Amino acid sequence: MKILVAGGFGAGKTTLVGAVSEIRPLRTEEELSELGRPVDDTAGVEAKRTTTVAMDFGRIDLRAGLALYLFGTPGQDRFWFVWDELARGALGAVVLADTRRLADCFPSVDFFEQRGIPFVVAVNCFDGTELFAAEEVRDALDLDPGIPVLLCDARRREDGKDVLVALVEHVDARRRGTPARA
Repeated sequence: MKILVAGGFGAGKTTLVGAVSEIRPLRTEEELSELGRPVDDTAGVEAKRTTTVAMDFGRIDLRAGLALYLFGTPGQDRFWFVWDELARGALGAVVLADTRRLADCFPSVDFFEQRGIPFVVAVNCFDGTELFAAEEVRDALDLDPGIPVLLCDARRREDGKDVLVALVEHVDARRRGTPARA
């Protein structure tokens, strides 16, 4: 089963994939360069030094013959041409949100809504940032009530697993035509 992990630049996608993967994740991280400075908005994530240029890849074995394949998408606009290819055959997606840069989530939300790909929103609660309730984030992103919004720490394996379980439950509920727990 293929799951995408998307969101804005610096939201924690690479971190989440790495935290939950049972294999050493494949990362296509490159150092931020002077040439990219005019197009890479680092406001709010000034300490960020690398960026994903193609994808991150991780795997979780659920049982013999059944695995979750995690594909972390690149966050900047200039790499979005990769998204259509990564989304092909995806069960669903996690949109990772950073409340310091919440507007960066809108392109991810729009992408999955336009393609009918089920998704959940996971708010990455960074150290030292103001915490918002899930309903406040839902309202700010203008999400349908049936889309689960969760708070998490992308560095914590258990939080990442909870987010993935919520996504799978949401996908299952959509297929059955019943509301998922938010």
